[in-house]
Amino acid sequence: MSSAAVPELPWLLPGALTPATPVARRTTRDWLVDGLAFLLALLWALLAFADSVGPAPEFALNAGPSWLNEVDLVTGLLTAAALWLRRRWPVALAVASLPLAVFSVTAAVALLIILFTVAVHRPFPVAATLVGAHLLVTPVYISVRPDPALPFWAALIWTTSFLGGVLAWGMFVRARRQLVTSLRERAHRAEAEQQLRVAQARQLERTRIAREMHDVLAHRISLLSLHAGALEFRPDAPPEEVARAAGVIRASAHAALQDLREVIGVLRAETGEAEPETPERPQPTLADVPALIAECRAAGVRVSTEDLVTDAASVPAAVGRSAYRIVQEGLTNARKHAPGAVVRVGLAGRPGDGLTVEIRNPWPVGEHAAPSIPGAGTGLVGIAERVGLAGGRLEHGRDPAGDFRLAAWLPWPA
Repeated sequence: MSSAAVPELPWLLPGALTPATPVARRTTRDWLVDGLAFLLALLWALLAFADSVGPAPEFALNAGPSWLNEVDLVTGLLTAAALWLRRRWPVALAVASLPLAVFSVTAAVALLIILFTVAVHRPFPVAATLVGAHLLVTPVYISVRPDPALPFWAALIWTTSFLGGVLAWGMFVRARRQLVTSLRERAHRAEAEQQLRVAQARQLERTRIAREMHDVLAHRISLLSLHAGALEFRPDAPPEEVARAAGVIRASAHAALQDLREVIGVLRAETGEAEPETPERPQPTLADVPALIAECRAAGVRVSTEDLVTDAASVPAAVGRSAYRIVQEGLTNARKHAPGAVVRVGLAGRPGDGLTVEIRNPWPVGEHAAPSIPGAGTGLVGIAERVGLAGGRLEHGRDPAGDFRLAAWLPWPA
């Protein structure tokens, strides 16, 4: 739970509204309320008994045998003391004290407090049943302890109204507490859902970064491996070719380090560190595909292209970026698994019909050694995820002609 959800003055809240704990404990407010309830019940019991020994009793203690007053005082004191248990066992206390409603005057305040507690902490049917039980014994009480100032029916109506008011007050307090609890749970649930959404967004972003890292670094490192292999197998190459290959290796290594630095910068920014001063480089689009193919050709890969895209400038940036990554992954796989083969790259499409990207290379003949360039085996998985998120279709595998074919269709709205 966040600090914003912690109440400013928790000691002023009842235990039922304090932050959830395994066992509800009395707060400072609860101790004050319980102490005040005990004092009120105790003072009423002593006042009623003192009135009974006076010259003109006012609380109907003059009715009945004389020993009933002493018994009433004892029961009143015991009921007042039992109020300290009302929060834990309200129903049991109300049932146990029900016989006192037949004759006790000194326990009247304590009985009302107990019924109020039941109405606050228990469902309405339980509280209504106990209040109804007290109403049923009210005629007996009036008969045993007749009021000196009110007739029977007036006393009965007065007692019924008083018990009804206690029940209604308790129901109001219970409804208000339930509302507060419901609002708090809703706030906690909303906060948990927000944290879950943030975590999901962070995970999706990290997945996107990992996919971009794979696409970019696999391409750069495959070029490095290709040129390094050429230098290894042609140690007698002319100095000009060696220098050109070394320059390509140096440029590819520099670009790979730059890409890696950008990805690490983004990851550090997500953990709360300061963002880098230099902004990220623009993401590639369909217009960058020719430069990608030229880079591969400069590395010695034989690539043929067929560009049938109509109005390429209107290709959405997201679609163009996906197409670029598909071509990049296809060329990288061709360098890994079919070195020396001619790779054919085809682009076609128009607004409203979608964009088709196809990379095709001959399947290696005979048993071929494992690729010298290691791979994680997740390139096509990442491409499939990228195409699926874009709402397109992806096909890859060996076709009837014996070539390996990687083809994707991407939606291109009109």
